[in-house]
Amino acid sequence: MKILVIFNREPYDSTDVTWNGLRLADTLLKNGHEVRIFLMNDSVDMARDVCKPPEGYDQDLSHMLKELIAKGGAVRVCGTCMARCGIYKNYPYFDGAEKSTMQALSEWVVDSDRIMTF
Repeated sequence: MKILVIFNREPYDSTDVTWNGLRLADTLLKNGHEVRIFLMNDSVDMARDVCKPPEGYDQDLSHMLKELIAKGGAVRVCGTCMARCGIYKNYPYFDGAEKSTMQALSEWVVDSDRIMTF
């Protein structure tokens, strides 16, 4: 099954929403599903090496995202949001996180069996 997970939130927003979404994506990959992740709005920071967990937070969300890429998860990041959103505006994305467009997202939406947003 092709599953699209869209993240919109700042990675470290004092909740576990993003962490739980990444955990679910990892479990879906382990269960043999094709997982596609699209980052937009403030979630784009998660695909930047400069993004580090705040003091006292016990999970490194960027590292988790890199692990998903290494396991075969596809990650695309809204190119427009790169310059408009997040704390680290205009910082580059790490390897494996592909700069993308709304057109590419729309194609993933149409081609996915399930879509989840976090």
